[in-house]
Amino acid sequence: MIKTLQKHGNSQALVIEKSILDALGIDSDTELAVSVSAQSLIVTPVNVGLGREVVAESIKKLRPRYGQMLKNLAE
Repeated sequence: MIKTLQKHGNSQALVIEKSILDALGIDSDTELAVSVSAQSLIVTPVNVGLGREVVAESIKKLRPRYGQMLKNLAE
């Protein structure tokens, strides 16, 4: 896929299609690390975990059964 930069204010922007964003599991709220290696621009999602919503839902399900044990472990 060949892309060109688009003017965005005083800067240039690289527009990434939704299908690519979906394949990478990122959206407009995802923090991205941008680096340069030789002649390549490398864009990497900073947080490549499950996401806050998935973790919060998992904790909600686990707390009734394992809450006291986890509290004991924390102490």
